[in-house]
Amino acid sequence: MSSITTIPDRVDIRGPRFVAWVTTAVLVLVLLLAAVSPVAAGVLIAVQTVVFALGAWLGPKRHPYGLAYAALVAPRLGPVTETEPTAPLRFAQLLGFAFAAVSLLGFALGASAVGAVFAGFALFAAFLNAAFGICLGCKLYPLLTRLRSNTTSESPVSN
Repeated sequence: MSSITTIPDRVDIRGPRFVAWVTTAVLVLVLLLAAVSPVAAGVLIAVQTVVFALGAWLGPKRHPYGLAYAALVAPRLGPVTETEPTAPLRFAQLLGFAFAAVSLLGFALGASAVGAVFAGFALFAAFLNAAFGICLGCKLYPLLTRLRSNTTSESPVSN
């Protein structure tokens, strides 16, 4: 078993980067297909939308690309030296799902430009993570958590 599954609620930081590279490749292919076959682009973005949904729902340890990392890549790497929490990664997958779902809707309704633009948004986020280690969803997660805790802790004062 790989090291990605040994720490509860944390993962080897290299796994999400691998996931981001695979996602980047898929989304580049979506954009290339959009130019020649919007239907094929729609099918591929539908698959990626499901992958994002699974990543958000199941977390990075059971994400389809994360499982590929754990089975094929992690065993060939050295020991885990850095980990990151799973909750921000799940949120990042949820954001990816939102972009991909709007992209899918665009392709499904014949608005290929909308489909391409939202696939491009998802591509931008995936590439930032893959190439530079900047996870936009992970950066937004603490802000969202603070906002949620502030709104839930503020309760009306009863007289």
